[in-house]
Amino acid sequence: MKDVTSNPMDSASSRGTRTGLDVEGIKQSFLDSLFYGLGRVPSVATRNDLYTALALTVRDRVFHHGLHTVETHEEQQARRVAYLSAEYLPGPHLGLNLLNLGITEQTRQALSEVGYDLDDLIEQEEEPGLGNGGLGRLAACYMDSLASLQVPAIGYGIRYEFGIFEQAVRDGWQVERTDKWLRYGNPWEVVRPEIFYEVKFGGHAEHWTDDKGQHRARWVPDNVVKGEAYDTPILGYRVGTSNLLRLWKAEAVESFDFAAYNQGDYYRAVEEKMSSENVTKVLYPNDEQVQGKILRLQQQFFFVSCSLQDLLRVHRARGGQPENFHEKNAVQLNDTHPAVAVAELMRLLVDEHELGWDTAWQVTSQAIAYTNHTLLPEALEKWPVEIFGRLLPRHLEIVYEINHRFLEELRAKFPGDEERIKRMSIIDESGPRSVRMAHLATVVSHRVNGVAELHSNLLKKTVLADFAALWPKKFCNVTNGVNPRRFVAVGNPALTKLISERIGDGWLYELSELRKLEPFATDPDFQNQWREARLENKQKLAKLIEAGTGIQVNAQTIFDILVKRIHEYKRQHLCVLHILTLYLRLKQDPQTEFPARTFVIGGKAAPGYFMAKLIIKLINAVSSFIKNDDAARDRLDVVFCPGFNVKAAQHIYPAADVSEQISIAGKEASGTGNMKFSLNGALTVGTLDG
Repeated sequence: MKDVTSNPMDSASSRGTRTGLDVEGIKQSFLDSLFYGLGRVPSVATRNDLYTALALTVRDRVFHHGLHTVETHEEQQARRVAYLSAEYLPGPHLGLNLLNLGITEQTRQALSEVGYDLDDLIEQEEEPGLGNGGLGRLAACYMDSLASLQVPAIGYGIRYEFGIFEQAVRDGWQVERTDKWLRYGNPWEVVRPEIFYEVKFGGHAEHWTDDKGQHRARWVPDNVVKGEAYDTPILGYRVGTSNLLRLWKAEAVESFDFAAYNQGDYYRAVEEKMSSENVTKVLYPNDEQVQGKILRLQQQFFFVSCSLQDLLRVHRARGGQPENFHEKNAVQLNDTHPAVAVAELMRLLVDEHELGWDTAWQVTSQAIAYTNHTLLPEALEKWPVEIFGRLLPRHLEIVYEINHRFLEELRAKFPGDEERIKRMSIIDESGPRSVRMAHLATVVSHRVNGVAELHSNLLKKTVLADFAALWPKKFCNVTNGVNPRRFVAVGNPALTKLISERIGDGWLYELSELRKLEPFATDPDFQNQWREARLENKQKLAKLIEAGTGIQVNAQTIFDILVKRIHEYKRQHLCVLHILTLYLRLKQDPQTEFPARTFVIGGKAAPGYFMAKLIIKLINAVSSFIKNDDAARDRLDVVFCPGFNVKAAQHIYPAADVSEQISIAGKEASGTGNMKFSLNGALTVGTLDG
C-alpha cells in the first residue's frame, strides 16, 4: 500500500516561513497573512479577519502542492478527467485542508501560542453555496478522491453568487432567505480574469458551402455573455497532489453603456451587466414559470460552453489537435444538467474547428461519458423544443441531426418497430415536443453508469431499457462512495483517534483497513471508549441545536436522525407517522417499556415544491404538539433543524444512534448519507435500496 503518512513536499524548500509545516513556520505565516495580507493587527482583528488570515496561511501550502502537480502533469502529458457538474458541495475547506496537509495539531499549537483557538476559526468559515444535495456532495467527494489517487482532473461548474437559499422556519413553515455565502469573500478561490470565454444565446444559424464544397454553419447570436474563471485547489490526502475546481461567473461583455449614461438613461447604462450576471446568481431558479426554465437552460449551457472551450484551449496549448481531443480528455457528465455538452462539443468541433461530422462524432462519443442519478421520470430532464430552439438554435439543428442518424440506425436494425422508435427518440413527441436530455447523453456517450448495483440494474430494466438492449456493453455500474476524511476524521476526531490508536491511520486512505477493527468488537474497553466518543458528539450536537433553534434536547436519549432533501419519495412523512405511532403507544400505556428517543430531522424543500414544504410544517406541528404534552416530552422528542448542509452534517452524523434511510424502494439511486452515518457507527433502519 502507498505510504500515506509521508509528505513528498515536506522538504527543505517547504520548511520556509511561507510554506513551512512546523509550528513556528505556521505561526509566523499566520501573523504575516494578518499583517500584510489583511492590514490588521491582532488587537483590532475581527474573528473573520483571523479566519481569513489562517485560510490564506493554509492556502499558501496548498498552492505549494498544486504548482508541483501542474508541473508533473505537464511533463507526463497525462489524460485528464474533466468532471462537469451543476452542483458541488465541498463543505468548509479549512479543516479538510489541514487534515490533508497533515498539520492540524501543528496549527492548533501555533494558534494557541498567539492566543487563538483553532476550532473557533474553523466554525467561522461560511459553507460554499454551490449545491443542494447528494449530487453536489458526490461531485465534491469525487474531486477529493481523484486528487488523493493522484488522477489528473479538473472539476467544472458554476460560481453561484447566492447558492440555493438559506433556510429558516417561521410558524412551522420553511422560509427562504438569500444565501450570502460570499458576503465576506472566499479566501480559497483565485479569480483568473485572463481566462474568459464568450457564450452565445439566441439568434439564428447561417449555412453555406465553402470553396472546398464543404457544408458550413455559423451561429449568429442575439446575446453574448462572458464567463470568467474562479479556481479553487482541491488537495489530495497527504500525497502532494492538488487538482482544480474551476467555476464560471457570468459577466457582461460590455458592463457599462456610456452613451446611455450620458443621455441620462442610467438604468439602460447597466442593463446588460445586470442581465448577464443574472445567469449565475442562484442555483436552480424556480422553473414553474417559463422565464425560470429559460434561466435554468442558460445556466446549464453557460458553464458547459465555458468548460468545453477551456478544455479545447488547453488541449491546443499542449500541442493537441481537435481530432485527438478524446485521447487527452475524458469528459464525465454528472447527471443530465451538463448533457447539452454533447451538442456544444459537436458545434465547436464542426463549426469552429471545421472537422467533418463523422470525425467530430467519433471524438465526441469517445470523450464523453454519462452518469445517471435517478429513476424518477420527472427528474430526467426534458426541454421544450420551443425554448431550446429559441435559446440554442444551432444546437437544436445538431440535436435533430444526431436524432435523424440515430433513428435511421434503429429503423435498419428494427424495421417496422415504430413504437420502439418513438420510445428511443431524442425528441419526445407524445405531447408538446421536447428534447430528452438523458436520451441525448445516452446515445452519444461511450459509457453510461448507474450509481449503485440495484440502481444500475433498474436503469437497464426501466427508464433506459431499450438503450441497454441495443448497447449492453455501454452500461456499467460505479457505486457511489463518500469521503471518510471529511465525515469521520474532520467531523468526529474522538472516534478517529480511537480507531487509529487500535489499527493505525491507513484506513483514512484505504477503508478496507477498517476490517482490522473486528477483533475489538467484543473488547469492553473499546466499547466504553466508543460510547464515550458518541456521547461527546451528542452533547456537542445538543448545544448546536439549542443555539440554532432554542430547543433543548437530552443527549442521554437515543438520537434517531433523518437528514435528506425534503421530498415525497424520501418519505419524511413516514417518519412522522412512526413518531405519532410511538406517541399513541405512550398515551395508551404510560408504563410501557420505551427507551427515551429524540428524533432529529433536517433538509431543505425546493421553493416551488408545496408538498415538501407542507411536510416541514407537519414535522414542526408534531414537534410542538409533543413538547406540550407533559406525559410524553421526557420520553419522546422531535426537533427540525433548519439549514442542513455539509458543515451541519459534520456534527450530525457523529451524533446519530439510528440512521433513517426510508426512501421508497427503487427510487433512491444511491443515497450516500447512509454510508456517512454508518462510518460513524450509527445503526441503519431502511429499505433495501441504493
